[in-house]
Amino acid sequence: MVFRKLPGVSASGMGLRLSQKFVFLLFLSGLVTLCFGALFFLPDSVRLKRIFLSKTETQPVTVGSGSENDAREHLKRPKEQGMTPAKGESSTKLKSLIRKPSVSHEATEERLAGGKAQEDFTLPRLITESASMKASSSDHPDTFSYNKFKGCLLKPPLGRDGGQTSDPTTNERREKVKEMMKFAWDNYKRYAWGKNELRPLTKNGHIGNMFGGLKGASIIDSLDTLYIMGLMEEYNDAKEWVQTSLDLNSNGEASLFEVNIRYVGGLLSAYYLTGEEFYKKKVVELGEKLLPAFNTPTGIPRGVINLGSGTSWSWGWASAGSSILAEFGTLHLEFIHLSELSRNPIFTEKVMNIRKVLNKIEKPHGLYPNFLSPVSGNWVQHHVSIGGLGDSFYEYLIKSYLMSDKSDDDAKKMYYGALEAIEANLVQKSPGGLTYMAEWRGGILDHKMGHLACFSGGMIGIGADDGEPEKRQHYLDLAAEITHTCHESYTRSATKLGPEAFRFDSGGEATATRLNDRYYILRPEVIESYMYMWRLTHDPKYREWGWEAVQALEQHCRVESGFSGIRDVYTLTASHDNMQQSFFLSETLKYLYLLFSDDDLLSLEDWVFNTEAHPLPIIRRSCLEDPAPQDKTVSE
Repeated sequence: MVFRKLPGVSASGMGLRLSQKFVFLLFLSGLVTLCFGALFFLPDSVRLKRIFLSKTETQPVTVGSGSENDAREHLKRPKEQGMTPAKGESSTKLKSLIRKPSVSHEATEERLAGGKAQEDFTLPRLITESASMKASSSDHPDTFSYNKFKGCLLKPPLGRDGGQTSDPTTNERREKVKEMMKFAWDNYKRYAWGKNELRPLTKNGHIGNMFGGLKGASIIDSLDTLYIMGLMEEYNDAKEWVQTSLDLNSNGEASLFEVNIRYVGGLLSAYYLTGEEFYKKKVVELGEKLLPAFNTPTGIPRGVINLGSGTSWSWGWASAGSSILAEFGTLHLEFIHLSELSRNPIFTEKVMNIRKVLNKIEKPHGLYPNFLSPVSGNWVQHHVSIGGLGDSFYEYLIKSYLMSDKSDDDAKKMYYGALEAIEANLVQKSPGGLTYMAEWRGGILDHKMGHLACFSGGMIGIGADDGEPEKRQHYLDLAAEITHTCHESYTRSATKLGPEAFRFDSGGEATATRLNDRYYILRPEVIESYMYMWRLTHDPKYREWGWEAVQALEQHCRVESGFSGIRDVYTLTASHDNMQQSFFLSETLKYLYLLFSDDDLLSLEDWVFNTEAHPLPIIRRSCLEDPAPQDKTVSE
C-alpha cells in the first residue's frame, strides 16, 4: 500500500501513527458496543424510553416561543402522506399528538420548563398548571370523557321542552324563525350543496377565498342551529356531509380567524351537543393545521395560513405586516377546548402566550390598538375600534373568564381594565342623548360606530354582574343604552334594518351619511345584543325589537331562493347583493330563535357563544377532574 507522504513526517513515523489509531479505534468501538448493549439488560424505565423515542413521537415543547421550528419539531406528520412542502418549508408537517397517550408527569414538567433561552415569550409553568394541562394520568385520562362532561352541566342543553315558552305569541314567533331557517337551508341544499355559501338570485354556490380550499362553510355553521331547532332531517344531512365529504387536506390560503370561528367553532359545538366522535377527530385535526401560523418571533400568529404547507403571512392591507387584534385575540375559547378534547397542551400554550405578550407592552391610555407586529411585539398604529379590527378581542376576554367557571382571573383583569379605558376614551353621548362608542385614532375621535360594534351591548351586559359591586348596575345600564342606540340605527332607516356603519356628526345621529356605509349583509350583532339583554333583564321590548327585525328580514331580504343582503337600507326599492352569508344561519337566525325561547335552551349558566354564535360549554374543572363525579348526567 502506498501512502501519500506528508511534509516533515517520515514514512515509518506515519505508519506507526496509523497503527496506533487503528488499535485505539478498535478498542473504542468495542467499548461503545459493550455499553450500548448492556442498556437492554437494565430494567425498563420512563427515562430510557425517552432516550430512544423516535422523532415522530412526543418531543419537549418550547412553550409559546413561536420559533420557526416550534410546531414542526413537536407535531410532525409522516412523509408517506405525500404532501408537497411549500417553498422554503421543511417536508415535515403537523401530526396529531392525541394518539400518543404515554406522556409521564415527569416528562411533562420537563417540557413545560423548556425554552428558557426565550424567557420573554415563554408561558409560565404556573399558568399552564392552573389550566390543568399537566399530563398526569391520574388527573387526566388519555381521552376526553363526554359522559363526564354532560354530568357537569347544570341543565339539559336543549332545556326542559326544547326551549318552548309558555306564551303562545312568543312560540308563534319562534316557529316563524324556525321556518326561515328551513327555507334558507333548503335553498342552500338545492342550489349550493357543498359550496361555502348560496347565491340566491343566481341560484348557485359561492366558494370564496377565505377558507383555504375548505368547503361547506354553511353546513358547518348550521350544524348546531339545525340541532337546537329540532330540524333533525336537515341536521342528519349536514352530519352525513361532514362525516363523508369534509376534506381537511386543502392547500389554499385561509384566514386563521375565519377558519377558527366558523369551522373549529362549528365542529366543537356539534361535538359537545351530540357526542359524535367524528366531530372531535375532525376538529382536532383542523386545529393542528392552524398551529404553524404561530411560528413568529413573538408567538403572535399571522392572519393568513396555507393549510397544506403551513406557511403563513400577514394580510397585504395590514399596516407594516401587522397581525390584527380581533383576529389573534379571537382564538382563546376554541383553543382551550381543543386542548380539552385532545389532551394536548400546545393549543392552550399558544393562546396564553398571546396574553403574555399583550400584558408586557404598554397600552396607550390603557387601550389596545388594532395593529400589532408579530415580529417585534409592538403596536404599529394607534387606531382603536370596538367594531371591525378590534371587536371580538374584548368579547373573548370576558367570555374566557365565564367559560373558565370564573377562575381565569387574568382574563377578568384584562377585560375590566380594557372596559375602563374604553369608557374613559371612546364612550360618547350624542346631543340627542344616544350613547355610542367612537373610534380612536391616535387621540382623535372619529364619531362613527359600526354595525359590528353593536355586539358590545350584549358583551357589557353579560359582564356586568362580575364587575366591582358599585359598578354592576352602571354596566347593565351602559349595555342597555348601547343596545338602544343600535336599535335606533335600525328604526331610522326605511327598511328598519341597520347600516354597516352610522355616524354622529354633521347633524346626523345613528344614520349612515356615506353611500358606502348603507348596506346590510344579514349581520347578527344588533340581534345578538337583544338576545343577551332579554336574558339579563326580561324586558319585553327586546323581544319586540327582535320581531321588528324578523319582519324587516322577511320583507326586504327574503327572495325566491333564500335570503340576500341589500345594498341600501334607506330605500324601499331593494337592490340585493346575491349572497346568503353563512353567519346568517349560524348567528342571526340562532340568536332570534334563542330570543323567542325559554332561557334554559343553551342556558348561559352552562354555555358561552363564540363570536360565530357556536355554543361552547363552561369548563367546570373541579367537576371534570373529580375521579368519581356525582351522578347528575342531564338528558335531553
